[in-house]
Amino acid sequence: MTQPTKFWDKIAEKYAKQPIADEAAYQKKLEVTRGYFRPEMQVLEIGCGTGSTALLHAPHVQHIRAIDFSANMIAIAQAKADAQQVTNVTFEQAVIEDLAIPDQSLDMVLGLSILHLLPDKDAAIASVYQMLKPGGIFITSTACLGDTMGWFKLIGPIGRFLGFFPFVAVFTTQELANSLTQAGFTLDYQWQPGKGKAVFIVAKKSA
Repeated sequence: MTQPTKFWDKIAEKYAKQPIADEAAYQKKLEVTRGYFRPEMQVLEIGCGTGSTALLHAPHVQHIRAIDFSANMIAIAQAKADAQQVTNVTFEQAVIEDLAIPDQSLDMVLGLSILHLLPDKDAAIASVYQMLKPGGIFITSTACLGDTMGWFKLIGPIGRFLGFFPFVAVFTTQELANSLTQAGFTLDYQWQPGKGKAVFIVAKKSA
């Protein structure tokens, strides 16, 4: 599946300069994630954007393969890695559907601010499950617009047609949790910093 990249390529520079909307929540998510890291881990991040989170996590694992469907986002991420002399993160333009990753070969997958931007989140979750080793971890931070903005289903397609919005799927937190458990995951941790905020979930594949 080819993801629409025009919107994200266009805003990449501006996106890279934006401050984090909720710094306290972001730091908590980093801290919780690091509680699951081990030095030998092989990690995949899907939808890595301009790479800031992958670079912050890099010292705690062996290697991170970080992908995004926007070439401009990846270019900015690689420039950051070069400037910081980070060598254990590989940035590449790709979508999860195109990855040739052996089953049960990864220790962790990060999907931060990405599942709601995919046309088929369930297919992506199933792919992640196959990639992970038994006991592997999938960490997501996802905007569940169905909880507070169900009406976006009506205006989203119009805004996307006019070029104002990217594709955004509308589903609830419960629907996301159901997708994860139906794929075979157990929810190990769930947190939401406030109403309407992204839902942070740590899901574990059975050992």
